[in-house]
Amino acid sequence: MLCAVKVTRWLTDDEQKVWRTYLLANQLLWASLDRQLQRDAGMPHAYYMILAMLSEAPNRELTMSQLARMVASSPSRLSHAVSRLEQTGWVRRRKHDTDGRTTLASLTDDGFTVLAEAAPGHVEEVRSILFDPLTPEQVEQLGDIVAAIVAPHDGRAPHL
Repeated sequence: MLCAVKVTRWLTDDEQKVWRTYLLANQLLWASLDRQLQRDAGMPHAYYMILAMLSEAPNRELTMSQLARMVASSPSRLSHAVSRLEQTGWVRRRKHDTDGRTTLASLTDDGFTVLAEAAPGHVEEVRSILFDPLTPEQVEQLGDIVAAIVAPHDGRAPHL
């Protein structure tokens, strides 16, 4: 039986430079957001994203599966995070009224208050790290680029 040999398509020097610069920018952004949210709200960025997605949902409630997709998390990692958020009183879980196999996560009033207090500092950090260094044209280009990267993977990219 013949076995096909897959040829590795190594990165060009230019691609390698872009890749490493992208990784550095990504690491700087996430580290900055985590520091800011830990300092100002006592939570990691991942918890903020869970609260934010719930705050934007109808009735501030999503199935755990929907929430996992929205925050790009594995079900087990999300379950652990939501357990921690339940301990703080910011999120509540319950079984779906008509489908006992489905669990719903909802943002509590306390969780919404914490999110509302954390949001201005978070937005300012995002703006200063990501958007302020760019021109309006570069912001548009960045939107097109990240949408093109995300689109083939599962359609999680918001419509810009």
